[in-house]
Amino acid sequence: MRLITLLFCCLVLSGCAAFDTVNESISGISNYFRGGEDNSEPPAVLAEYTPEIKIEERWKETVGEGAGEQSLKLVPAIGFGKILAADRDGLVQARDLDTGRLIWEAETEVPFSAGPGLGAGTVILGSSDADVIALNSENGEVLWKSQVSSEVLSVPVIANGIVVIRTGDGVVIALNEKNGVKLWNYELNAPALTVHGVGAPIIVEDNVIEGFDNGKLMALRLADGKYVWETSIVIPKGRSEVERLVDIDVDPIDVGGVIFIAGYHGGTAAVSELDGDLLWRNEAVSSYTGLSHDFRHLYLTDISDDVLQLDQRSGASLWKQKELHQRKLTAPAVYENYAVVGDLEGYVHWLSTSDGRQLGRIKVADSAIDARPVVAGDTVYVYAKDGTLAALKIRSI
Repeated sequence: MRLITLLFCCLVLSGCAAFDTVNESISGISNYFRGGEDNSEPPAVLAEYTPEIKIEERWKETVGEGAGEQSLKLVPAIGFGKILAADRDGLVQARDLDTGRLIWEAETEVPFSAGPGLGAGTVILGSSDADVIALNSENGEVLWKSQVSSEVLSVPVIANGIVVIRTGDGVVIALNEKNGVKLWNYELNAPALTVHGVGAPIIVEDNVIEGFDNGKLMALRLADGKYVWETSIVIPKGRSEVERLVDIDVDPIDVGGVIFIAGYHGGTAAVSELDGDLLWRNEAVSSYTGLSHDFRHLYLTDISDDVLQLDQRSGASLWKQKELHQRKLTAPAVYENYAVVGDLEGYVHWLSTSDGRQLGRIKVADSAIDARPVVAGDTVYVYAKDGTLAALKIRSI
């Protein structure tokens, strides 16, 4: 779906690109989503190895239709002692973390595209019909529903009674958590060609930090949306629209006063949370899935579906796991000594954070996993595109 949308965008560029440039765009975007110039490069075949850990499936349930074939930001959320997940047809479920038992479900008939985000007793989701809906976290009752400017493409984030979302037309919108009333919005002119999808903003202290389609990272004041600072993570280069495509679709992360971010054609960068000063940039490592971290390292899946560990202080690459090349991996979820990723065939892989080697894997679904695994304690929760929701745990061999 994401690729089709991008190709359509290429064809409707309003007079600013010649036919040859459009051809370049179609080829270039195809290369981007396949992770390189060779469009025919297949996913790596899973190699046999001796597992070093045993992975146990604690429970497995189904959440409606999942995301299906669509590219949506439906990512499970953990809070209130529950795991909450939604499907594309408007179903929301709350389940017990330990047993998977259904606590409540709500059938809203809203075509969800992003969420859930968790607030103070609220579960917030966005839709492809430009709606934002809030549910009661205790029973799933609909509290309010608000119309915004276009499709919601990021998981809502909530702090200090304010809900912040990003929409498909490039607008950051803040709503009142209690009633859904719009508080402010911030719009930045988008380039002619962008990747369908955006990273979720993060809220740090009193600021909203968000990456934009033009390669900029910006801080806005949470209370009123006023501009605080901006920094260019990457400067667009090249003649064609695809060569100049520098979308930032990764959620920023905040670690000890430093914001880490990655983008397409933009590499990976670290900036000061205080004023946006660029601390370092590694232009060789780009991603559109997401970043994770431990106490001194960053972990990401790059655009070729190789998993990397970077040094937080310098951005230097420390190891690279290539054995899962082109398997459409999720962003890594990191806990203890493990980095966990899902793939296009429903497998979940455990990698060592020391050197990236494969430690174990388990197949949990017959469809792709594109949502980052979620970790709570020593349990990893995985949500596949067919609606499979599974809880996994390591047992000693």
